Amino acid sequence: MSLYAISDLHLSLGADKSMDIFAGWGNYVQKLERNWRDIVRGEDTVVLPGDISWAMKLEDTLADFTFLQGLPGRKILLKGNHDLWWNSRAKMDAFFAAHGLNSFMILHNDAVPACGIGVCGTRGWFAEETAQDRKLLLREAGRLNTSILAAKKTGLPPVVFLHYPPLCAGARCDELMDVLHAQGITRCYYGHIHGSAARRAVCGLREGIEFTLVSCDAIKFTPMPVTPAQASGIY
Repeated sequence: MSLYAISDLHLSLGADKSMDIFAGWGNYVQKLERNWRDIVRGEDTVVLPGDISWAMKLEDTLADFTFLQGLPGRKILLKGNHDLWWNSRAKMDAFFAAHGLNSFMILHNDAVPACGIGVCGTRGWFAEETAQDRKLLLREAGRLNTSILAAKKTGLPPVVFLHYPPLCAGARCDELMDVLHAQGITRCYYGHIHGSAARRAVCGLREGIEFTLVSCDAIKFTPMPVTPAQASGIY
């Protein structure tokens, strides 16, 4: 069994909002499917840290999730800033069950044991321009802390997956970074950043944490391996 991560699929199979119009995204669904099938097996797990579908409503995601259902492996879902279809866990679980979409798990205020690590995380937040932004940021920091604690309870080393990067282009989200440091996190995977901005993304060791960008265009539409050896650490 192996663990992989890939974010920002931006699927739009049930609507007319294809990413093909953007540089580097031509035929991206076909590329994603081909690369996914080349490396992911049925017993593997793939973490999808947000921006999964462009759909506005849960019922409009059916074509996108049917496509993902047909790909090998279990999929762990996190919310992204464009996942406006995201709903309560009960409603999403009921939707998946009603349509035979049995390869999905929702990560929200909890953790999922997978391939020797405790998969944990949340959407995150970065902008702090309004009082509402501040409220959202503090809520996400709390959710991150709760998720990491749940991962530790599994007895497995926690690895964090976020949609928003906690560090980027000279900016630092102190609230999220404080949680990562307080909980002794040594690995963090994130998405959200695309195109030329990916060249300025924080990747590698910073402040004692190994950061990895897994937006699908940044990793050539190929799920990135997350191995137990890489994930291990003192916590």
